[in-house]
Order: sequence, then structure tokens, then C-alpha cells
Amino acid sequence: MDAGKKGSEEPLNVLRAKYHDYCSAQVADLLVYMSPDEIYLLAHRAFREEGGEGDISYVEMVRVATDWLSRRVALPPFEVWLDDYRAHPDSYEEYFMGLWESEGRSDDGEPGDGPDASE
Repeated sequence: MDAGKKGSEEPLNVLRAKYHDYCSAQVADLLVYMSPDEIYLLAHRAFREEGGEGDISYVEMVRVATDWLSRRVALPPFEVWLDDYRAHPDSYEEYFMGLWESEGRSDDGEPGDGPDASE
């Protein structure tokens, strides 16, 4: 299969899952470059801005920081990403974390025959 055609032959549910995986990877990359102190300060500031009070757990800090970053990172809309992915699917492979791989699989793990595979 030609690499240029690969993206256009995938079911829409798989393409959407790949888009979400790509976006998640972009935000995760930003978190990796932040120090624990920066995450702490960012999370607490965002938590207070959202009206939160009291202390928050580490898990909650990461969630708040992730949500805050995801709202501020310039990510392409799905349609723009899809056009580029269909034209250059290989250039996106390094950005996928593998989260998309469960899409379009059946209960027995076989590719392509899951409940949403026909989209």
C-alpha cells in the first residue's frame, strides 16, 4: 500500500483517534519540558482561576495543568490535520503514542472488525 493512500483508506473513527493521539502527544511533550515546580505553580494558579479552593492532589495537578495547556496550545482543527495527514501520513508516525490503536478493533483484538470499523 502506498504511504500516500494509507491515511485516506483508514476508517473515520481510526482517523479521529489518531488526531486525538496526536493532540495528546503535543500537550504531553509540553508537560515533559516543565519542571515539577512549574507544573505545581501552573496547576495551582489554574485551579484558583477556576474557583478551586484548598489543596489538590498530584493527579489533580497534572489534570489541571494538562487541561490548561490543551486550551492554549495551537493545535489544528481535525479537518486541517486530516488533510495534512492524508497527504503525509509517515510524517505523523513519530507523534503517535499508540492511544489510537484500540479503535476499530473487535472484542477479540482483531483489527478492522470492531463496532465502529465501518464508519
